[in-house]
Amino acid sequence: MASHIATSMNPKANINNNSGSNGYGSESSSGTNSNSPSPPPSPLQPRLSPTLSQCRRRLSSKNHSFIRRKNPGSGLNFGPNLRYLLVLPLLYVSGLVMCVGQFSGLLGYASVPGSVYRSHENFQRLWDDIRFDNSSALQLSSVWKYKRRMKIQKPCPNSTARNHFFMYRTSITESPGSSGYLIVDANGGLNQQRSAICNAVAVAGLLNAILVIPQFELNSVWRDPSQFGDIYDVDYFIDNLKGYVNVVRELPKTLMERYDRNISNIPNLRVQAWAPVNYYLGVVHPILRDQGVIRIAPFDNRLTMNVPPHIQLLRCIANYKALKFSLPISTLAEKLVNRMIERSSTIGGKYVSVHLRFEQDMVAFSCCAYDGGEAENLEMDSFREKGWKGKFKRKDHVIAPALNRVEGKCPLTPVEVGLMLCGMGFDNNTSIYLASGNIYQAEKYLAPLLKMFPLLYTKESLAKPNELAPFEGYSSRLSALDYTVSLFSEVFVTTQDGNFPHFLMGHRRFLFGGHAKTIKPDKRKLVVLLQDMGISWKAFKEEMEVMLAESDRKGMMVPRVKKFNRKTSIYTYPLPECACLQHSNNSTLKLTDSADVLESYYESMR
Repeated sequence: MASHIATSMNPKANINNNSGSNGYGSESSSGTNSNSPSPPPSPLQPRLSPTLSQCRRRLSSKNHSFIRRKNPGSGLNFGPNLRYLLVLPLLYVSGLVMCVGQFSGLLGYASVPGSVYRSHENFQRLWDDIRFDNSSALQLSSVWKYKRRMKIQKPCPNSTARNHFFMYRTSITESPGSSGYLIVDANGGLNQQRSAICNAVAVAGLLNAILVIPQFELNSVWRDPSQFGDIYDVDYFIDNLKGYVNVVRELPKTLMERYDRNISNIPNLRVQAWAPVNYYLGVVHPILRDQGVIRIAPFDNRLTMNVPPHIQLLRCIANYKALKFSLPISTLAEKLVNRMIERSSTIGGKYVSVHLRFEQDMVAFSCCAYDGGEAENLEMDSFREKGWKGKFKRKDHVIAPALNRVEGKCPLTPVEVGLMLCGMGFDNNTSIYLASGNIYQAEKYLAPLLKMFPLLYTKESLAKPNELAPFEGYSSRLSALDYTVSLFSEVFVTTQDGNFPHFLMGHRRFLFGGHAKTIKPDKRKLVVLLQDMGISWKAFKEEMEVMLAESDRKGMMVPRVKKFNRKTSIYTYPLPECACLQHSNNSTLKLTDSADVLESYYESMR
């Protein structure tokens, strides 16, 4: 089984956490946020660790005070104030040490707990305890304890959405009809492109424009030539946006002839990142009315999250109603989901999906060190130079594997995921779907995970060779299969921040009545525990149970939204704005069980 899983993993370049490529607010721009519960407030105490600027200000103030007090006629004889001259440098140096002490790991002066990868050694040490653990296994049906009903703000924005649109269109244009055509180029991987599509629908509604089916750029990292129609059902997309935004497959011939039948000849409007509504209305809309067509490329992160409710609703409709995977993808994806349910029949058809980002390109890009020694370092240096052409050799780029690990920036290895799940109470009867590309050194790193969870499956092991053959070489289409199977799992485990997990967490919140049903580990805490070669299995389990409870609590969180102050990504936190779609759409009516969600979801998509 180990060799079968390892050799069946196909390459899939999908680095969703590439710096600067995310289409989100705070939750996607950082992969280091801690998931551990916040400690209770402590009594007020004197500040022991001032900031660097505070240290300098205080010492500078003392220096000036001393100079003002000294006797100008005494020469070098400072008398009783001489002690200040001797003590101040010592204070200054000690202050700097206090201020920059947290960066000592970067400088290599200290070995910080959690900075060294020893997870594989710890697994071997704890394996017997894991095997003979007689405590009761965690039942998937009772993983989540927070069952309270979500409080949705009233009134429901969807109830007056059409009236808002008609009133808005009347106000934005003096003459009937649209303002012109909007063309956008979506860049990045599957879910970065999805973000661009949803934002394009919102901008088209904002400008009263006709949206041309978005073009997909050929990305140098993902190298997938797929276009919109290869990933999504075009007719379904157009039909489900009727009444909100008009969508066409291509520009009219008259407009195409004006630009020599080449879309690239249309002047490209460079829009600032996270552009506000006023920018589109004051700058972009006049150009659109004047020219009749505008092109915005690239279109990633080109619209702020703070938009009026009737425009925000367009994002919801596009993401959860209009975007349906193409027939080849949805057909095979449904088969894979059903096969996972069949293989999980002994535990009620429920399974766990793990998004594992331990591909070679991800390991190289993260600049983290594992247990491969000098050979691994040389291999990663070579891969980085080949893939990113000197990016990591710049003077301003410091490679600090120990610091990256302490800060939770390193991709989890399969054995680390396995130890975490075992510690949380999942036993070896748990079916696991591994959403991943080609695992780095799969034979070595997958073996421990297979020991802990022998019922481990991938799209390669579930699908027949002839079924998967049309998808080979198309990373976005393969990612769409992983996305769908993970969407209907009872538990989704994310191991690295990026577009894939953030979109998936939001989609699962939408489908499961507000609960993400996601395990997002506190990696800063986890690396410290996994480096501790003296920790007992019982103590480790207690820590993992706390981590699971914290994921459960955060799965229910809904951002407070007051008019136009949304700062979080609506794709990760779709409520409350998208909740009205749930009440008006048969696909998500009071559903809490994944099997019910699956049946209703596919019924609504037919």
